[in-house]
Amino acid sequence: MSGLITLAIGTALCTLTILPYFLRYRARERKARARLVHTESTKVVFGSIMHPQIDVLSCIGCGSCVRACPEGDVLELISGRSTLVHPSKCVGHGLCADQCPVGAITLAAAKPGMTADIPVLDDSNETNVPGIFIAGELGGLALIKNAVTQGVRVVEQIAERVGRDGGCLDLAIIGAGPAGLAAGLTAMHLGLRYEIIEQGDIGGTILQYPRRKIVLTSPVNLPLWGKLKLRETTKESLLELWEEIITKTQLAISTGEKVTDIRPCDGHFSVVTSRRQLQALHVVLALGRRGTPRKLGVPGENLSKVAYQLIEAESYQGCQVLVVGGGDSAVEAAIALAAQRGSRVTLSYRQVELSRLKEQNRQRLEENRKRITIELGSQVKEILADRVVLTTHRGPIEIPNQYVFIFAGGEPPYDLLKKVGIRFHSHEMG
Repeated sequence: MSGLITLAIGTALCTLTILPYFLRYRARERKARARLVHTESTKVVFGSIMHPQIDVLSCIGCGSCVRACPEGDVLELISGRSTLVHPSKCVGHGLCADQCPVGAITLAAAKPGMTADIPVLDDSNETNVPGIFIAGELGGLALIKNAVTQGVRVVEQIAERVGRDGGCLDLAIIGAGPAGLAAGLTAMHLGLRYEIIEQGDIGGTILQYPRRKIVLTSPVNLPLWGKLKLRETTKESLLELWEEIITKTQLAISTGEKVTDIRPCDGHFSVVTSRRQLQALHVVLALGRRGTPRKLGVPGENLSKVAYQLIEAESYQGCQVLVVGGGDSAVEAAIALAAQRGSRVTLSYRQVELSRLKEQNRQRLEENRKRITIELGSQVKEILADRVVLTTHRGPIEIPNQYVFIFAGGEPPYDLLKKVGIRFHSHEMG
């Protein structure tokens, strides 16, 4: 009798312990299945830049990848296996792959049919033009840690094949963002002859962030410097750090110099810039994807009140502002503007869902919903001196307006790359 009582008590304790977990698991799985159905209905089954690729035969369903992802519900467990349920939120942190104990996850580039054109690269990040490599954002790796890691790896591979040509650089690095700086430091560390050429200023894409914007990154090792132990920092702090690294290492960088052509020439490349020509055995393209801001092509877009980046949010106190776009840059700008005294901010996005946001920005937007009017499924029809006309599902609306900020992405430097002969995956611009 006592044995039955003990068994009953044990069963009850196990039930009380396991049942709540099981119910939570089932509820989360139902939510994940609903998200997956929505994703499949929109046909966005891969990320626009990177996405996790899961080997379902190797996956053991431990959930470590789900817990590791800082963006939220990119991955979920369905039927005991990791499943990509919200691909458009993936920005390539790679923590899911790092945390998988059985190596069942790898990061893959965007597939044909997505919104971003990605150059065709081999496993060494070499293009179809032998000797020309791509590192960082242009190849689909937008995060600082990933760009730095790729810049280092590309130059290490170049070092293995470099011979000696007295009249040439071993490599020319185009772009002074995180990937370009890491490539230069690696070249310097390995004793290669190199030069970094940047058409603007040092910092690359980071320079286009709003002031004091939080830049999310993670620890990464830089040659000749050591570990960068950054989790959250500001744009200004990060740029100061780059400047300190460049000063102390005496990195060779030429700024304000645009590359206009890259020509194969007797076993090396002639790199033509706005100032000169230089010869290099290899070329590393560490360019950003933004390039020239993409315009809407609507009446009034040429007015002086229209801008494509936000530098000083404080300058727009008491103003009526429209922000156009549905990505992180647009939302961050809208939040910064809404924080200004007396400002009235409207966020216009052509899709019916803000599906591409980092989880932190999604939460911040939710916290600021009372200060930002969000018009989903809307498009700018016309920009006038004192107002903007939007088309919405309710019909055309007019809103009073003094300034318009457009974050519709950029036109990447495809002309140069195609001129050189670099091939791209075939994509539909969406």
